[in-house]
Amino acid sequence: MSKIGRPAGPATDTVTTVLTAALELLLSEGGAALTPLRLHQATGVSRSTIYRHWATPTDVLAALIEVAPPVQRTLTGDPVADLHAEVDLLCDRLRDRPVAAFLQALVTMAASDPAAIPLRQRYVDDLVAPFRTVLTSDGVTGEVADDAVNAIVAPLLVDALLLDRPASRERAHRAVDLYFPQGQA
Repeated sequence: MSKIGRPAGPATDTVTTVLTAALELLLSEGGAALTPLRLHQATGVSRSTIYRHWATPTDVLAALIEVAPPVQRTLTGDPVADLHAEVDLLCDRLRDRPVAAFLQALVTMAASDPAAIPLRQRYVDDLVAPFRTVLTSDGVTGEVADDAVNAIVAPLLVDALLLDRPASRERAHRAVDLYFPQGQA
């Protein structure tokens, strides 16, 4: 016996079409362009389908985050070298359009849409999680780990989001070296 009514979610090709267009709109026009009407105009997918599954720009960003491929990492066992590698990777990601555009859209949306606040926090947590992984693997936890991550990562996010300048890789490397002098994490 088959169920009568609408399927639980959009078809795979519809998801691909809408989210591909959403990413293009995000990169070219910013997060404000992620409205159901604008997505309909860009894709030809019915407005009712878009409204049903992605009613707000925050819903669209959440869906894009869900389908984003994870970044592959390999730890070397040298925590300081691994932290330096994470600094370089984060600086590259903040320079590249998708990550920076996502962060900017999430910050902007969180100012007017309370539903975007936990999504913004989750996205930032995902960006800093590799730093915590490196520190935890070396036994650094608690406030020391929190302080180290904040000292290394926060200035990079301020550069990218508030000051609209490239994240200072050199400053972040100095912060790693200040927290973990002589190669000791």
